[in-house]
Formats: sequence, C-alpha cells, structure tokens
Amino acid sequence: MRVVIAAGGTGGHIYPALAIINKIKEKDKTSEFLYIGTTDRMEKDLIPKLGINFVGIEMKGLNRKNLFSNFSVLNKFWLAIKKATIEIKKFNPDIVIGAGGYITAPVLYAAKKLKIKTLIHEQNSIPGVSNKFISRFADKICVSLPNSLQLFPKKKVVYTGNPRSEEIIKVDKILKSSIGFDDNKKLVVIVMGSLGSTTMTTKIKELIPEFTNKNYQVLIITGKTYFEEYQDLNLPKNIKILPFMDNLINLLKDSDLIISRAGASTIAEITAIGLPAILVPSPYVTNNHQYKNAKELENRGACKIVTESEFSKEKIINEIDKLFDDKDSYDSMSKNSKKLGIDNSSSRIYDEIRKLTR
Repeated sequence: MRVVIAAGGTGGHIYPALAIINKIKEKDKTSEFLYIGTTDRMEKDLIPKLGINFVGIEMKGLNRKNLFSNFSVLNKFWLAIKKATIEIKKFNPDIVIGAGGYITAPVLYAAKKLKIKTLIHEQNSIPGVSNKFISRFADKICVSLPNSLQLFPKKKVVYTGNPRSEEIIKVDKILKSSIGFDDNKKLVVIVMGSLGSTTMTTKIKELIPEFTNKNYQVLIITGKTYFEEYQDLNLPKNIKILPFMDNLINLLKDSDLIISRAGASTIAEITAIGLPAILVPSPYVTNNHQYKNAKELENRGACKIVTESEFSKEKIINEIDKLFDDKDSYDSMSKNSKKLGIDNSSSRIYDEIRKLTR
C-alpha cells in the first residue's frame, strides 16, 4: 500500500499520524509512505529522523484577531494545494490520510481533486477548522471521542478512538522506585503540557508546600523552559521535580492520579490506562477545545475539571484528598476512563483504510 499522510503543528496531531503509519507497516510490510507537513513546526525535524519520506509545504492557520492578514493565508492555501497536487501525483498513493493541523486541508483537498481516496482522523472532541472544511470531501472520518460522531456526516463517520491508545496500552510499565519513589505509596503526577505554562508555574509553586506531610508522593514535570524557576524552593521529601521525562507514559502506568492539561494526546493516554485525572484545560487554545475534551470525560465520570481560574492550593489539595479518601469514587473514575480507551484503535482505523483501498 502506498500512503500519503498529512499532519502537523503539535504532537497531538503528529503522534496519532505515526501510530497509523506503524499499524500499516505492521499489517503490510511492503507499504510505502510520504509524510507531508509544514516547513516550520516540529514534524519537519522529527519525521525525517524516523526515516520517513518527508515533504514540507509552507502553510499558516487563519488569524482570528487580524482578519486582513488572512489574505496572505488564503494565498498560501492555494499555493499549498498546487504543491500538494504535484507531490501526490509524483508519489501516486492508494490513499491520503489527514491526522490534523492546518496542513491537512490543502493536502486532502488536492487528493480529492485527483480522485484519490481520503480519510481523516479527528483527535479532539470538537473538530478544528481544517477538519471541518475537509470533512465535506473526505471519504471516511474517524473520531477519538463518542461526542464527535454527531458533528460529522453520519454516513462517513466512525468511532475508532485515538490510534495512540493502542500503542500506549502495549507500553511497558516502570515502577515508582525507578525514579526514587516508594512503590507502596500513591503517586500524583502534575504536568502542564510538554512546554509548561507561565500561569500554571506560579500556581504550582504556591501549591508545593501544601504537600508537606501528605501520605502520597508528587512528581512535577515543569517543561524545560520553567525548570529553573523551581530551583530555589525547599521541597518536601515526598516531591520530585523534573524538566521532562521521555518515558513518562511508562511511569503513568504505575501512578495513581494525574493533574494535567486536556490536549488530545493526554486524553488518549489517561483513557488508555484508565488513570483518574484532574484536568486543567488550557484557556489559550482555539475554540476552547481542551475544555470540551475534558467536559466529555467529566460528563462520563472519567475526570474532574478544575479551570485555570479556579486552580488554587486549597482547591487542588481538597480534590486530591476527596479522590484518595473515597475508594468507590476513585475506582469509578478509573473504570469510566478505561471505557473511553479503545484498545484496538489503530487497528480499527486500518480496517477503514483497507475498506477504502480495496
């Protein structure tokens, strides 16, 4: 099978794209890939390092604050379609897949005009601008969360889950003791995205003294940018602070609670594991999609939402204590989260791809 896959901008789009690629490789050893991304985001470095054929196309998202600047965005869009058309013709794929980010719109539009089968995957509860636009042209739409089914044409949409979930389920667990914690005590992980957050750094620093004498342990992942801001603090013995952890997902399998943002990757991780969560959606993302992601989980009893404005040392300590003191509520949250973590998500997507390419 020959596959073009377009995704870009953030790990929330790129890692599901890679999960789809890995599943196709597993099922079809002779498959070949062309990855189309942007010229200035993380995929331009990451994808070539993985040995995947990569083409970068210049593309920008719409500017909602300065509408006049969108004339240049529209110009880039049409130029991107032209370049995508050339690259797709040259590669001659069986299918073109979009996994999110504004690069998907021109690539899948070009594919449709060339009469090549197309499939998109939506990671968030609410579709982004690109997927909204391209959904009218796509042959099949796969979604990560049940609520998204009602937001796309019924004949095209299918609930597959996030393809990252299947990979996460297979990841080996590492124990708390591997980073110096006590395996017999509960562990709370606090992480506010891979880069961290200015606002949340201030709030988390205020929270740290409240963990003194608690009977659980706390790991704080700061993001590289903010790690230095924690260096002058006197830490209670039950707290560790790291700038990042490349095998965090392995440790989450031996953790008891996560306090985090509510991006698509985080949702995939915690539901795959069935990890109870206090989610603090970023209010700075387009269409407030993190809050909507978290709300779908909360409505199903799979997390507790604390907004950034509500986040305080008193509020968070109270929420942690409530969860750990009430075993029934804790177990219920874990079970409800696990229900949303589809263990064969990338296999389901592969099945849809095969239906289209037969």
